[in-house]
Amino acid sequence: MYVPTLFKETDVAEIHAAMRGARLANLVTSGPGGLIATPLPLFLDPSEGEHGVLYGHVAKANPQWREGSGEALAIFQGPEAYVSPSWYATKAETGKVVPTWNYVAVHAYGPVEFFHDVDRLLDAVTRLTDIHESGRDHPWAVADAPPDFVQSQLRGIVGLRMPITRLEGKRKLSQNRPAQDRAGVAAGLASSADPQDREVAAYIPS
Repeated sequence: MYVPTLFKETDVAEIHAAMRGARLANLVTSGPGGLIATPLPLFLDPSEGEHGVLYGHVAKANPQWREGSGEALAIFQGPEAYVSPSWYATKAETGKVVPTWNYVAVHAYGPVEFFHDVDRLLDAVTRLTDIHESGRDHPWAVADAPPDFVQSQLRGIVGLRMPITRLEGKRKLSQNRPAQDRAGVAAGLASSADPQDREVAAYIPS
C-alpha cells in the first residue's frame, strides 16, 4: 500500500482498533493458479507475537486453503467517503481543487497456516462468535447449538492462523489540506445522510 508520511499511522493500538472496527477483511494469498482473495471475518489476538495474530476460517470447499499457503495479506478497510471539492474554502479562492477520497485502511502481512484440529477450530469459532455477539441484548453462543450439530459444522470448515510480521496503517483524512478546507470537509461529511460519511467526518483533524 502506498502510504505517504502525512497519512501514515504508526500507533499499534490505533491500527489494532481500526482492524477490529473493520470487522470483515479480505485475505489474499498466492497459489499455483495466481492470486486468491476471500472476504472473511477475522479476529485479532494481540497477546501473541510482536504485532498480534489473526484467526478465522474458510469453507472446506474453498480452494484457498489448499493453494494459498505461505505469505498472506489481510486487508482491513475502515470508514471511507467521497470528498467533494465544493466543500473546500480554496474552491472559492482559486478554483484549483479536485475530488478525492478519505479513508482508513490497514494491511497486515504474515505467513498463513491452515488447520483441521477440531479443538482449535471450536476455539476459533467460539471466540469469533463471542466477539460479534457481545453487544447484543441476548447473545447467541456456540454452546446453544446441539453438540453433534456443531461438530458437523466444524467438519465443513478449515481454520487459519496468521502471525502478523508487518503492519501498514493509513489514515487519509484531508491532512494535506489547509485548516479551512478540512473544516469544510468535516462539515460536508457530517451533514450527509450516509452514516459512514458521518463517521469519517469525526476523524477529520481540525
